[in-house]
Amino acid sequence: MSKRKHSSSAGTSQKRARPAQPEEADEESDEPRDVHPAHNTHLTSGEVGIIESISLKNFMCHALLGPFTFGPNVNFVVGNNGSGKSAVLTALIVGLGGKAHATNRGSSLKGFVKEGESSADVSITLRNRGPDAFKPEVYGDGIIVDQRISSDGVRSYKLKSKTGNLVSAKKEELIALLDHFNIQVDNPVSILTQEMSKHFLQSKGEGDKYKFFMKATQLEQMKEDYTYIMKTKTVTQNNIEKHEESLDDLKRQYLEKEDKFKSLASLDEMHDKLEELKHQMAWALVTEIEKQLQPMRERISAEENGTVKFDQKIEEWKGKVVEAERKYKAYFDQLESVSERVQVLEPQCRSLKEESQAKSNACKAAEAAYHRNMTNLRHLEKDKEQLTKRINELKNSVSQSTEADRLQRLDRINRLQQELQALRDQDATLSQQQDQFQQVIGKYREEVAKLRREEQDLQRQTEAKRRDLRDMQASRTDKIKRFGVQMPGLLAAIDDAHRKGQFKEKPIGPLGFCIRLRDPILALAIESCLKALMNSFCCDNYRDEKILQAIMSRHYNQGRRPQIIVGEFSRTLYNIRDRAVNHPEFPTVLQALEIEDPVVANCLIDMRGIETILLIKNNSMARRVMQSGNPPKNCREAFTQDGDQVYMNRYYSCDQKRALYLSGDVEEEIRQIGAEIENQLAHIAKFNQRIHALEDEIRNNENLLRKTHENKKRVKDNMRKIQFEIGDLQNVEEPQSEDINTLEEEFQDICVKINAAKQDSENAKIKLNQLRRVLEEAEQNYRRHKEEISNIKEEADPIKDELGKAEQEVERSKHHAKHYGDKRKAHVNTIQRLKADLDSKETELQASIAQATEICAERVEVRRTAKSLDSEMNRLRQKITSQQDQQGDRDEIIRQYQEAVNKYKHIALQVKNLKRFISLLGKIMNDRHKAYTEMRMYLSVRCKYYFDSLLSQRGYSGKMSFDHKNETLSIAVQPGEGDKAALNDMRSLSGGERSFSTVCFVLSLWAIAEAPFRCLDEFDVYMDMVNRRISMDMMLKIAASQRYRQFIFLTPQSMSSLPDNGLMRILRLNDPDRGQTALPFGRRNQEDEEK
Repeated sequence: MSKRKHSSSAGTSQKRARPAQPEEADEESDEPRDVHPAHNTHLTSGEVGIIESISLKNFMCHALLGPFTFGPNVNFVVGNNGSGKSAVLTALIVGLGGKAHATNRGSSLKGFVKEGESSADVSITLRNRGPDAFKPEVYGDGIIVDQRISSDGVRSYKLKSKTGNLVSAKKEELIALLDHFNIQVDNPVSILTQEMSKHFLQSKGEGDKYKFFMKATQLEQMKEDYTYIMKTKTVTQNNIEKHEESLDDLKRQYLEKEDKFKSLASLDEMHDKLEELKHQMAWALVTEIEKQLQPMRERISAEENGTVKFDQKIEEWKGKVVEAERKYKAYFDQLESVSERVQVLEPQCRSLKEESQAKSNACKAAEAAYHRNMTNLRHLEKDKEQLTKRINELKNSVSQSTEADRLQRLDRINRLQQELQALRDQDATLSQQQDQFQQVIGKYREEVAKLRREEQDLQRQTEAKRRDLRDMQASRTDKIKRFGVQMPGLLAAIDDAHRKGQFKEKPIGPLGFCIRLRDPILALAIESCLKALMNSFCCDNYRDEKILQAIMSRHYNQGRRPQIIVGEFSRTLYNIRDRAVNHPEFPTVLQALEIEDPVVANCLIDMRGIETILLIKNNSMARRVMQSGNPPKNCREAFTQDGDQVYMNRYYSCDQKRALYLSGDVEEEIRQIGAEIENQLAHIAKFNQRIHALEDEIRNNENLLRKTHENKKRVKDNMRKIQFEIGDLQNVEEPQSEDINTLEEEFQDICVKINAAKQDSENAKIKLNQLRRVLEEAEQNYRRHKEEISNIKEEADPIKDELGKAEQEVERSKHHAKHYGDKRKAHVNTIQRLKADLDSKETELQASIAQATEICAERVEVRRTAKSLDSEMNRLRQKITSQQDQQGDRDEIIRQYQEAVNKYKHIALQVKNLKRFISLLGKIMNDRHKAYTEMRMYLSVRCKYYFDSLLSQRGYSGKMSFDHKNETLSIAVQPGEGDKAALNDMRSLSGGERSFSTVCFVLSLWAIAEAPFRCLDEFDVYMDMVNRRISMDMMLKIAASQRYRQFIFLTPQSMSSLPDNGLMRILRLNDPDRGQTALPFGRRNQEDEEK
């Protein structure tokens, strides 16, 4: 059986296929894609059909405009109202053969001639390069289309080559040119004029939108053609009926005349004729048998040739099996290599992490020591400054004091300095305590964050366990609920659809519900082996699969649906005698299961190869059996009682701890799950308890840190008070005495301490910098190893996916190889049966030849059938036996007979030809109408898709509904989030929002209609600045992705904010002369239209 592969594809209707520009499918990617079909992007610009330049003379109200040279990709024609933008677009339509009313600027061509002039001229140059060029040997790289319009409304064409040589002056040549380039000047998607844009914006009718869609996609023209053809068919059918009514009378007259004519022959001629007919009859029977033999021989020959194709298919799929197995081995080797690399790097990463943490602690300690040294140095510097000041004051003092007062002050200063030193030591201690408290708080906070993450993981696991518990409790009364709460409803819907006859064969599933265990202890091993197949369904054909998909979509709105496996149901078990494993001690998965339905068994054989997988309860025994160098014959892998997977050269542990679907004791399973939930809740409680304890510790340390900070502030205040008092005592003026020497000695001591403190600070700083560099290197090594491990693990994910796909491809290829082998066998049996029928028919031919030889020895070539010969013989016998008594004039009988024959044959031939024509026309029209309906449907779906994608770029949501029966198209758009507001009709939108939605609709039509260039005139009418900017970005993005196509935008906006881009060209028109007169447009008769 083969698993159905779902894919989506979009077809595009094109008048001419562009070489080397295939469309690419949007896959299945769930990111917003470019809303237009992706063509071959190696083309930097269009090669055929784009407009290179245009010039106008005496056209509308302009004496001379241009020549304007357009770029190959994006062009903006910018100018104020009246500057000639719309005149350029009108000239483009008229210059390429468009009618006057298509421009919405007048009803007659003569209205485009400037007032007071005799004629107007329009010259357009089209690019003509590459393999799709139109008559490149005649026109060269460009085609110049010159058109002159006289004041009488008559226009003439001149088609010139790139060098200016006249090639043709016929309109048929221009039409052929436009058809070749697929230029449609009257198609609003190719050229959307200002009036058409405004009319479409203001249009409220759903029928108008539908007509716009039909015209843009040329479906309207196809519909008109089909209507005309059906009218012609009806007229022809009426003619056939009239001729058939007269044909019976003519045939009767013809036969009557024939009888009279033949009655003129003699009876001898009738006898000779009858004898001749007997000879022909004998050999006619032989000829008919020979004619039957030829198709039989041809069919046998064709079937024998078909045997070669089956052989090729078998060899092809055998080759694919080899290739798929090679890919599987390659992906497996890659996965093994990635696992080994991770195992090698993880111990190193742990060691580097511990080393980095140790370096970080050492660095923090060195930083604290450095700060203490710097604090001590600042204190010594301050003491030095105060001593210097005091010594200078003593030296300069002129006041006298007693020796007793001086000694008393010195004693007070010494006591204060001792107190100050004690306070400094206390301040250093408090600073160190602050650092310790901050480190402890940071460490506890990191641990709390880690515990909270682990607690969240446990909460999610507990919720999953609770869901499993609910499913298990529900399965007490209905075991099918083990496969999901949706499964009973799904099976009921399948039964209902089967009763209604929607399925050819009722789907079977889930497969895990269709199997039973012989040994319940192997439940986990078998579930680990089958995995997703436990929930899978089997379908006999792809039609049933589509119906089942629709039913599943109603029951599985979200989440993963069960897998559907498609393959023809076989009610007999496969013959697996030669490829199954036969081990004397250990069973295979197939042997360990009781499977009543052979369809289920065959499916598991096809998809998983359960006849080649052993079940070995003991892990060490499984390793010895599979990895001893001599595994059992036909054995690919084995599973242990714990669900571990064992190959010949690798071993995978199972993450699943218990069986979900095949466990026999439901109450035991419920008890185990309940115990696991209780255990996890206890862990969660422990986590919470630990978190609360850590949070208490954090609060205690924060309180201690706050108290330490207050104590340090109090110590600082006391230090300042003592320093002030010392300064006051030292500032007391007294005559210079012997105490100055003591102060100078103290000054020298402080200088020595300062030098020592500086040296200690410098050493501490050097050590700190060294430790920081070492820490940075350690952290870099740790991060590099950690990133390397993460990258390697990320490499393993796609390899695992590819490994699974490769395994499925191996199974699929083997299934196809077997399928074609069976078909070849049936094909050979058919050939043998056909050969036996041929031998029987040849024996009949020999007997018929013997009978014919007895009647007529010499073979007679016969072109008529035996039935017609028999009828003629009977009629001839009647003529011979019945003598005609009266005969008319011989010449008159011959003349009447000839006239009747000719008239009958003429009418019969007409009827035959007309019937053949009607039959062929009916078949063609059925095919055409079917293709037309499919094309209309595909274009509608693609238009909806592109419209939704474009709206989403602005954050809008919308809905486009086609009613092809009533020929209406309704568009509903909602600005903002689509799931928070209802969709509204476009009539309720603002002018800017409606214009933006219309631009999205036009861009959607661009995606489904091909043209070498696109022109939009004032597309941003009624738009606000936001929608105009978004619409412009959308169109520029589309233009950048379609460099082979030309875009011409006409707008009164300055376009100064556009980026500088080599693919973009801006043509700025001069402001209009406000003194010019109005255009001479008016209502004119239809006969003034072009000739």
